[in-house]
Amino acid sequence: MDKKLYITTAIPYVNAPPHIGNALDYLLADIWVRYQKQNDHEVRFQVGTDEHGNKIAIKAAEEKIDPKTYVDKMYVNFEALMKKVGASYTDFIRTTDPHHIAAIQSIWQTLKPYIYKGKYEGWYCVGCEAFVSDKEAVANGGNCPVHNQPYQRLSEENYYFQSSAFTDKVREAIESGDMQIVPEFRKKEFLELMKDGLQDVSISRPRKNLSWGVPVPDDPNNIMYVWLDALANYITVLGYPDQQGWQEYWPADVQVLGKDIMRFHAGLWPAMLLGLGLSLPKKLLVHGFVNVGGAKMSKSVGNIVDPNQIIDEFGVDAFRYFFSRHIPTLDDGDFTWDKFETAYNTELANDLGNLVSRVASMVTRYQAGVIGDVKHGEHDMNVYHEMMDLLEFNKAIDDVWAMVRSLNQYIENVKPWEIAKKVGKDAEAAAHLSEVLTYAVGSLLQIGDLLVPFLPTTAEKIHSTFETGAIVPLVSVLFPKIYIHTTNPNAPKA
Repeated sequence: MDKKLYITTAIPYVNAPPHIGNALDYLLADIWVRYQKQNDHEVRFQVGTDEHGNKIAIKAAEEKIDPKTYVDKMYVNFEALMKKVGASYTDFIRTTDPHHIAAIQSIWQTLKPYIYKGKYEGWYCVGCEAFVSDKEAVANGGNCPVHNQPYQRLSEENYYFQSSAFTDKVREAIESGDMQIVPEFRKKEFLELMKDGLQDVSISRPRKNLSWGVPVPDDPNNIMYVWLDALANYITVLGYPDQQGWQEYWPADVQVLGKDIMRFHAGLWPAMLLGLGLSLPKKLLVHGFVNVGGAKMSKSVGNIVDPNQIIDEFGVDAFRYFFSRHIPTLDDGDFTWDKFETAYNTELANDLGNLVSRVASMVTRYQAGVIGDVKHGEHDMNVYHEMMDLLEFNKAIDDVWAMVRSLNQYIENVKPWEIAKKVGKDAEAAAHLSEVLTYAVGSLLQIGDLLVPFLPTTAEKIHSTFETGAIVPLVSVLFPKIYIHTTNPNAPKA
C-alpha cells in the first residue's frame, strides 16, 4: 500500500491580520489534497500559527496585555481564513501548544551534539526575526528588502546549531532530487546561495533580549530562536517524538511555502532533520508573491488586498478560481480588482455559468429533462494530470478551461436549437439532438470532475444538476454577474 500522504503549509506569525500570501498557501495545499483524495489517497494536511518571538511580545505590550492573551485573541483570524478559503485541513497546530513545547525541548536535547555556544556579532532583522550576514547587509544597503527597515547591530552570546556539518548532505539531496525544490529556478537560486556551505545558525537569544518563547533545556536564561521552534511544527503536529503513528506520514510529500522563507526551509530545516536522523521532505513547493497592479503590497502604500473581502463579495470559488488560474503557481503574480472582476464576469459567469444553464435548459426544453445514456467526456486528461503532478496548478485549470471553451464552441457550431426544429419532420433529428445533448452533458460531468480540486462547490453543483440521468434544476445561476469595482457594460448610460 502507498505511504499515507502529508502536506504542510508555512505557519504565519499572528502579529498582524492574515494576508493574500497566507490564503495562497492554504489554497495551493488544498488543491493538492483534494486531488489526492479524488485519487483514493489518505492525506494529512497541516496548518497552524507561529506564536513566539519578539514581534509578538512587542504587539502584546502595545496592547498592554500578556503575550499568551494576545496570541489567543489573534490566532482565530487565521483559523477563520483557512475555513473561508475552503482548506480541508486535518491538523491545526499552535506553537504555544503544550505538546509542541515539550517536543521542541526534546528536539533540542537530540540535536545537542551539533549545538555549541558562541558570540554573535552582526546584523539582525526584527521583522524577519533573522540574523543576516555582513555580505547580505551590504548587498541590501543596510535595509531589509522585505520589511524596508534598517538592520540592527547585535552583540550577544548565543547557542549555535552546526548547520555547516550537513552542507554536503543537503546539497546532494537537492541536486539529486531526493528533496526536490519546485520550481527549478528556485533550486538553482538556493544552490547558489549555499555555494560556500550552510552557515551555522544562532538558535537562541538571551532572555533579556527575547523573553517570549520556549526556554532552552537546562539553561532558562536563554530562549530558543523562533525559527527552530517554528520549523519543528511540521513533525510535532504529527506527534513526534512520543506519540504513535507519526512515522506513517513523515517525510512530508509536499511542503508549501513562499519564496521569502525558502532559505530556512531548504537550509536550516533539512539540517535539523538530518541532525535528528529523520528523512527530508520530498518536495518544497515555493510560490511567489502576489503584487497589486505591478507593485508590492504594503501598508504604507495602502494597496493591501484582503482575501476576506474578495470571498465576501464574490464567493469562495471565485477566489479559488482567480488565484489558482491567474496567479502562476510557481512564480509571482498580479492582482487588480479590474482583472479579478473581468475574469469573474467573463470566464466564470459567461464561459462556465452560462454553459451549465444553457445545457440544462436545452435538455429540459427538448427532452423533458431526461438526459439519456451519458458517456463521460472524451477529452484527453494527460495534460491535466501531468500539470497536477508537476504542481503547476494554473496550467491544469487552464486545460479545464480549454474544455469549457471548446464545449461552448461545439454548441455554437452544431446549434441544437436548429436540430430541435427538425424533430418530427426529419427521421434522424431526435437521435441527433439526443446525441448532441448527451455529449454536452458528458463533457460537463468530466469538467465537473476536473474542477473538484479547484472549485469544489461549483463541481458539486455541476454533478448534482446532471449526474442522476434527469436534470435537477439549479436553485440559482452559478455565477451571477457582479460589478462592484468595474462598470457594467450593459448598464444604461446616464
